[in-house]
Amino acid sequence: MTDPTRSPSPTPTTPTVQGRELHRYLRRRNANARHPDVLAARRRERARIRSEKGIRWGGRRLNPAA
Repeated sequence: MTDPTRSPSPTPTTPTVQGRELHRYLRRRNANARHPDVLAARRRERARIRSEKGIRWGGRRLNPAA
């Protein structure tokens, strides 16, 4: 029986394929990264909308005097 760690096989092993796929994904993600200021602005806008709706405090009341 041959030792697979010493003899190269014509088909790549699973860890090799997984490593290549991971590197390909990371290269693509880094190449298409969004600017941090844009991400922060979106976060602030979502937080503003949430606070207007009052989601954390049970929603906005229709009649605040009641």
